[in-house]
Amino acid sequence: MFLLTKALILLAVLGAAVASHAQASPTASRIGDLQIGAGLSNGNSDYLPQRFNGFTGYADFDFRSHIGVEAEFRYIHAPSPSAVYQKTYQLGGRYFRRYGRFSPYAKAMYGRGVFNFPYTPIDNTAPPNQPTANLAYNMLVGGAGVDYRVFSFLNVRGDFEYQHWLSFPPNGLTPTVFTIGAAYHFR
Repeated sequence: MFLLTKALILLAVLGAAVASHAQASPTASRIGDLQIGAGLSNGNSDYLPQRFNGFTGYADFDFRSHIGVEAEFRYIHAPSPSAVYQKTYQLGGRYFRRYGRFSPYAKAMYGRGVFNFPYTPIDNTAPPNQPTANLAYNMLVGGAGVDYRVFSFLNVRGDFEYQHWLSFPPNGLTPTVFTIGAAYHFR
């Protein structure tokens, strides 16, 4: 009990010393930098010869001067009348630098991809009301791009991604996707 009392007194003295420093407390501070945006995407599915078009939603939170995290959702689809599409959910880290209005970045992400593709069973007896298979796969993503600050609250972006869908038969799936977008930068 005596040792516990001494420890509590020591903590109280240290707390008082820290609280009574001679420096002024900051009047405004931020935990990080946030931007939320959307864009138009065009990709090579690595499954069909046609390019897929669609959209992307993303959010970046930069908590250090050059390091942050990015979350992304993307939906791209084959030209009509095909029902083939790829839908991805990704999260990962990003490294960026600022050069005036330009902020180039690189990112490494992990995610889940859902692929809707033609269903062709071994015995070729696909039911007419279910012509596609819808399966999900884990994926690794590497990418790079640049944000351009148009105004203090608006950034435009050019982005490239290389995706590797794990376990997609027979050797995985490796789509590449380009995105042009804009984001609201919270000040």
